[in-house]
Formats: sequence, structure tokens, C-alpha cells
Amino acid sequence: MDKPAPAAQRTLFERIIAREIPSKVVYEDENYIAIKDIAPKAPIHLLVIPKRVTARVDEITDPLEMGRLWLKATEIAREHAADYRLVVNCGAGGGQMVFHTHIHILAGWKDGPDSDT
Repeated sequence: MDKPAPAAQRTLFERIIAREIPSKVVYEDENYIAIKDIAPKAPIHLLVIPKRVTARVDEITDPLEMGRLWLKATEIAREHAADYRLVVNCGAGGGQMVFHTHIHILAGWKDGPDSDT
């Protein structure tokens, strides 16, 4: 197994996974962690984070790995809301702020979100 990178080189999410930074964990298994977003954009805003680090979702090239990530996000979303939105930001130009692949689960609006985008 690879040695973990020094703290200065690890992503924010790696530090959360290692419990160096507190977070509100709503789900965890050996491959994923899901936490509440600290700056929510919806009444329910969770982040599903793979423990295997890739900087961007488009770096995942294995179809099984990609499928498992999306299935896990769907499973967690369904536990928290009947209706939801799954969002991935890819790269700085796509709004990504933490360069560790993650899926946003957004839900809980009374009358739905303001738009479909």
C-alpha cells in the first residue's frame, strides 16, 4: 500500500477522511465517505467522496469504478430525499474548488430548485 502524502500535499477531503479535519459524516464504508457540505447550496447538500484520490471525475477511466461511484451517490441520495440533484464540477473552469473527485447531492427544496441547471 502506498504511504500517505504529507499533510501539506493531501487534499482537504483526504484530511477529512483521516479525521484530521472535523466534518459531519452521514455515510462511510471502505471506499467512500459522504459528508454534509459546510457551505450548502440547498437544504440538503451532501458530498460523496471516493477514498481513492483522483483530482477530477474525468480521470476515472474504469467503467466499474465510475459506475460504483454514481451508484453509491444515488444510494446515499435516496436515503436523504425522494427527489434530488447530483452534480459534479470538473476543473476550475467548471466550478471545482477541491481537486479530489466528489459528487454533490442537492435536495430538500420545498418547491424544487430555482432552475433545472
